[in-house]
Amino acid sequence: MKTIVRTYQLKLALVAAFVGVLFVGCTEEIDTSARFTLTEYTVLSYLESDSIYSEYVKLIHQVPVSSQSASTVAQLLSARGKYTCFAPDNEAIQDYLDSLCAKGIISRPDWDAFSNERTLDSVRKIIVLNSIIDGSRNGEIYEVGDISSKDDNDELPTANLNDRKIYKTSIPQTDSIFINGVALIDLNNRDIETINGRVHQVHAVIAPSNDTMSDLFRQWIAENKHGFLVVSKLIEAAGLYDTLSKTRDDVWEQLYLTKQVKDLPNHPTEPDQPGSMPEHRKYGFTIFAESDNIWEGEIGKAAEDITVEDVKNYLIMKGAYPEATTDDQYKNQDNIINQFITYHILPEKLSRDKLVIHYNERGYYWKTSGQRYTIPVYDYYTTMGKRRLLKLFESADREGIYLNCFPILRNGRGKYSPEQLNVDDYHESGEYREVGSAHAMYPDENTGIKINYETEEGANHENLINGCIYPIDRILVYTENVRKRLSGERIRIDMAAMFPEFINNDIRRPMSYYPTGATFTKGIPVNYPYLADCQIMEGTQFYYFGAFERSWSNYQMDEFNIIGKYEITMRLPPVPTKGHYEIRFGVSSGSSVRSMCQVYFGDNLNYLPAAGIPMDLRIGFVRHRFSSGNQTSTFGYSSEDDYKAELKYSMEEQDEITKSLRARGFMKGPKYFHCGNSTSASLGIECEWVTRRIMVSADMDPDKTYYIRFKNVLNNEKLQFFTDYLEFVSKDVYDNPVEPEDYW
Repeated sequence: MKTIVRTYQLKLALVAAFVGVLFVGCTEEIDTSARFTLTEYTVLSYLESDSIYSEYVKLIHQVPVSSQSASTVAQLLSARGKYTCFAPDNEAIQDYLDSLCAKGIISRPDWDAFSNERTLDSVRKIIVLNSIIDGSRNGEIYEVGDISSKDDNDELPTANLNDRKIYKTSIPQTDSIFINGVALIDLNNRDIETINGRVHQVHAVIAPSNDTMSDLFRQWIAENKHGFLVVSKLIEAAGLYDTLSKTRDDVWEQLYLTKQVKDLPNHPTEPDQPGSMPEHRKYGFTIFAESDNIWEGEIGKAAEDITVEDVKNYLIMKGAYPEATTDDQYKNQDNIINQFITYHILPEKLSRDKLVIHYNERGYYWKTSGQRYTIPVYDYYTTMGKRRLLKLFESADREGIYLNCFPILRNGRGKYSPEQLNVDDYHESGEYREVGSAHAMYPDENTGIKINYETEEGANHENLINGCIYPIDRILVYTENVRKRLSGERIRIDMAAMFPEFINNDIRRPMSYYPTGATFTKGIPVNYPYLADCQIMEGTQFYYFGAFERSWSNYQMDEFNIIGKYEITMRLPPVPTKGHYEIRFGVSSGSSVRSMCQVYFGDNLNYLPAAGIPMDLRIGFVRHRFSSGNQTSTFGYSSEDDYKAELKYSMEEQDEITKSLRARGFMKGPKYFHCGNSTSASLGIECEWVTRRIMVSADMDPDKTYYIRFKNVLNNEKLQFFTDYLEFVSKDVYDNPVEPEDYW
């Protein structure tokens, strides 16, 4: 259980007493009229009935639910709801006071020793707010079985009252479960059922560190600590401390708390759920880092002796970033050290369970218990610094998650075409593309770089307020080979993955917030740049939908659903190499309330020319769905059976149909995901309303920034601009005479 960062956490958890507790989202007063009048225990009355919690009970009567509420946590725990309480016993609280005394924060280990009221108030909040999870919005109460089923260091989906997510660790072959690696859940006093929740006695105070990524790297350098010392030196040299110290947008925080931002009204098709504004606008970071052991093996020095200059010379010797400058101006984005280290950093905090998103890929449905992963799952993210793509990949054919992994998949093409082995299950073949580049770091570079999140060198990301650090098993470089391999595959990106704010604020696939059978709906404001890479004009109502046990036809089961007199402009991810690309748009036309928009595209934000004629999102392959009624499709399919019958044709016949559709700017949906809430549901390619639209066909340059704009061209402002995902596909993929693009 002992890791570098857990040890660090134990040493620095006490610093949290000096830091103000974050605002929490609850601003309402507790409705005391809703209190139970039954004779059974509530969480509060149970705690009050047992003297081992007497100190904790005093605190919950003193601590308000939030900075905007006069109601105490005790009042909350006496009211209707679904609360999980990790209640520290008296001994745990006394141990915490002892530790504060040992650190010199207080002169003696008792509550009267606090000379500063602000520090006293902060310590009370740390003990109380971190110990309670309010599951009232989603109906979740965490029993020990729910907690123990999580992988070690995976977060519980719902945040506590301090807006922090906690995680569990365990001792193998025992029933010992720890919260945040320190608070042991009592073996007997656990799963205490009350009317409004569960109580678990814990033997230590849960006090997550408020340290940022910058704090951690500074500490490594100050203590000359082995682990990620070399990476810390590179981050310092590149001038990234200020960036990695950011935790949240305080302007947004005040606008939200003072109710200056208003929820969007109920969406016309989701009448029971308004487009609620996000409570926070947090910043987050994920760093994939080489451990000091790796650097020592590559450079041949002890980590404390390795300098930034040593790393620079190593990269030059390896031929990395040949176009970068090699002077000592490390803060310059053109510098080799800057380009090297920023390629390791993503501007979103990806917890272990969200490094890749498993949801509704073929053969898999997230709700089915005990199910194994099926086909490969991948995400593409834009790195910090000089913007470049980083691929994250997980497969059922190997253990673990990999960076920039490029296996040959059994996709029904090339060696696995019907004329050859006739295998089309999209699993790994065990073979890889040839590296074929003098600037590759390794002969087997395409096998990928493994994320070693379970090793002793692993850093528990939950200990940091704004980031995650994952050790990797070899040197990560954006080589010429990686760029070519990326441009040699179809790059499909879920819309929510394009914007860090959806990830950092738990909006993208937030599994904790769904009422059963409902839609998770969030609104994005017009009059504030909440999404840094998206301009939203007045008249636009921007909703994010996530579905739960709904039979939607979406990739990863979420979507952007925008209504009104909309006009939105998005900054696009970079392409990997210079060349000709198609940009495709994933849309489900299975609704009579879709709209029509004009698409604009270019690299000059102030002048984006129109890309073709307006795109009609109401057009399906069998029927066109208009608000005035369905019309027979102009594609010539008379029925869904007629449409599906093409799947039985030979590959050559299907390819001819694909060519005819492409000539009109259309493609069928992918085989990759299923349309509905079971693994036996139809695949995207089988659903006539799941379409891909070829929006843009243009030459693109990795050193340029491109934008795309969508503007309503219809008068009916209730009609929906729907978007699911984008695909970036080079001509080498979609127009390859040797190995045509697959249907996945």
